[in-house]
Amino acid sequence: MSDPGPATAESHQSRPSPRTSAASDGPTPAPEPAAARRTGLLVTLILGGLTAVPPLSMDMYLPALPAVTRSLNSPAATVQLTLTTCLAGMALGQLVVGPMSDKWGRRRPLLIGMVVYVLATAVCAVAGNAEFLIAARLVQGLAGAAGIVIARAVVRDMYDGVAMARFFSTLMLISGVAPVVAPLIGGQILRVTDWRGVFVVLTVIGVLLTLVVWRKLHETLPPERRHAGGLGAALHTMRGLITDRIFAGYLLVSAFAFAALFAYISASPFVIQEIYGASAQTYSMLFGINSVGLVLLGQINGKVLVGRVSLDKVLAIGLGLITLAAVALLLMSAGVFGHVGLVPMAAGLFVLMASMGLVMPSTNTQALLRTSHAAGSASALLGTSTFLMGAVASPLVGIAGERTAVPMAVVQCSCALLALACFLGLCRPWQRRGESMEDGTTGEGNRL
Repeated sequence: MSDPGPATAESHQSRPSPRTSAASDGPTPAPEPAAARRTGLLVTLILGGLTAVPPLSMDMYLPALPAVTRSLNSPAATVQLTLTTCLAGMALGQLVVGPMSDKWGRRRPLLIGMVVYVLATAVCAVAGNAEFLIAARLVQGLAGAAGIVIARAVVRDMYDGVAMARFFSTLMLISGVAPVVAPLIGGQILRVTDWRGVFVVLTVIGVLLTLVVWRKLHETLPPERRHAGGLGAALHTMRGLITDRIFAGYLLVSAFAFAALFAYISASPFVIQEIYGASAQTYSMLFGINSVGLVLLGQINGKVLVGRVSLDKVLAIGLGLITLAAVALLLMSAGVFGHVGLVPMAAGLFVLMASMGLVMPSTNTQALLRTSHAAGSASALLGTSTFLMGAVASPLVGIAGERTAVPMAVVQCSCALLALACFLGLCRPWQRRGESMEDGTTGEGNRL
């Protein structure tokens, strides 16, 4: 992956950005100084940390869900709402933060959001009942949205085409570590304290990340590229994006694929621990293995496939694998093959989750390639749609109680089929071959 260089407004003015340097007719530039390379690596790590906020907020808490139901004397369906409201907050918050970052730059909205996230997470640690915890998780999600949406917008500020696809795959490697280690950390925290300790650790992580952002992440959106309009202009921009059939297609593919993933995230603690009798530590280990699969396929995508295989072909392969895994999970959970043990179910869940490493970078890249004029708003729509769809999927997986995996499998299978239908019906990649990237209708990955 090419080095992003320092993410400063000054750097964009003094030398060609990664999005334009490849097209330069001048001589090959000299290698960047070591300090610039170190700055670029630091910015990459910071953006990875920001994209890791959602999985940290969700996955570190997952092993504690059964304990929360007992501690707060609440049914499982009510406690699952603590996941739903956090996810809904992250979805709605992006609709606000995205246009704000297009108007005022990336840095100021990000810092405000991170500070509020830290405060809300600390409040979660002292919640006395399920209703108070649900409210605090909503605020936590609203504030945490800043890191998600602005990280994607910063990538769009700096990169284009194949380089952007590779950068998203690198971010998946960094942020993918979070779902690997978060349930493991959560499980270990539960060995020494109760579920409140999970939120204490999240508060400390939020404080450290806020300080690093304040000191090291500079502005990437120069004043001349910012939008001067208010709410009306932001709504007009979003309406234009939504009415773009191809952008809307990739948006819906991403949203339905994420809903299938979140059905797993929401239901798996009860499926693995309550139905199959596994411990919190075993569940954390299985979740970590699945996350490793997601990271590995994401890296195969970024290091091997991108630039050799079109992004749409990679996306089609990923959607096909997700659909096959979801159908297999539905057949197993419905008893078509008789009683199956934990290993076959875990294998199906592994394929479903790992395949996201092919789907998510491809959909993000293809959608954002069309929206250089409004990266913040486009990123907000992408994030909002995925998180809202995940929030809808969360309560559905528990609709039949804690003793059956059928609702989880039904939701996953339905979402996988809908994602595939949107890809074929709206994106229609076979109609766009040969279109140039200058007309804003496709990316470099579609040239092959």
